Amino acid sequence: MIIREYGREDCKAITELFYETVHTVNAKDYTKEQLDVWADGKADIDKWDASFREHYSVVAVDTYRNSKIIGFGDIDKTGYLDRLYVHKDYQRQGIAAAICDKLEPTVLGMIITHASITARPFFEKRGYVVVKKQRVERRGIYLTNYVMEKRLAG
Repeated sequence: MIIREYGREDCKAITELFYETVHTVNAKDYTKEQLDVWADGKADIDKWDASFREHYSVVAVDTYRNSKIIGFGDIDKTGYLDRLYVHKDYQRQGIAAAICDKLEPTVLGMIITHASITARPFFEKRGYVVVKKQRVERRGIYLTNYVMEKRLAG
């Protein structure tokens, strides 16, 4: 596996990975209705691409499988870790940690993320603490997540 910077050509594969991951990995913590509003399968590639280009964004690539994208993450200049997803077939192999190891050092002070119920334990193991539990509304459906932060040394 290698981790490299995001390129526009990655966007379609990333949006597909996002949809598949949400609908499989997160299915143990959210209802089908919640999953459908979280990831509806109709990602606007141009908007996603613009967001990734505004942030520091990386992709994890399986070098043994035709450079298949197996994970991605992005963080903005303020320290907001926006997205972190790993392909459903590559869970618990250290990929999310490796992505975070690339993203976290790019900011100073504090990192904030909005972690799903599923992702909360991962972030806690990395030293993030829950600031608050919240309910986020999407098209009339509520999803629970956690505002989490990690203070960086320095």
